[in-house]
Amino acid sequence: YENWCKAVRAGRTFHSGGPLLSFSVDGAEVGDTLNISGSGTVEVEATAESIFPIHTLEIVQQGRVVASTEDENGARILRLKATLKIDGHSWLAARCGGANYSGTLHHDSWRRGVFAHTSPIYVAVGEDWWLFDKEAAHYMLTLIEGGLGYIRQTASHHLDETVTHHHGEEDHLHYLERPFIQAREAIHRRMHASGIPH
Repeated sequence: YENWCKAVRAGRTFHSGGPLLSFSVDGAEVGDTLNISGSGTVEVEATAESIFPIHTLEIVQQGRVVASTEDENGARILRLKATLKIDGHSWLAARCGGANYSGTLHHDSWRRGVFAHTSPIYVAVGEDWWLFDKEAAHYMLTLIEGGLGYIRQTASHHLDETVTHHHGEEDHLHYLERPFIQAREAIHRRMHASGIPH
């Protein structure tokens, strides 16, 4: 469990509906920041393994597919190696699924998709990594405000004397709100540093 927590804190995660994914960029692992001195190329390597057939393995750079391999019949293992050009701060991830990354469905009552997507590997060019997307920041602020609104107005609340799980704190509501408030403050700091009004 401690190793799992350590990996999550380091960003060494992937989301999956079945397949297992491994991914590296110039030897850096998922969750790492790879520092390169200037514009150039990096070597990416990804492997997807699944007990269910997968058709596509792709490398995504800032939301855009930049390398891929496909098996039209479906395979249990797909591998991909590629050389990619990096011109500035960026992030890269690997993902796999059905043809064109569509979600081939499990044959179970939930009809889950057979897919997987890694967390990013960040690439810093010439200085500390920095990448900010104004539209994404505004969208995240909307989600944060929605989460706070749910906690404050929609979620069931019990009388303080009946709450048995305070997580070591007297104010349980504040405990639930804290991660949302911290995330909102972090986004506002980034927006301020980028000269974006908020």
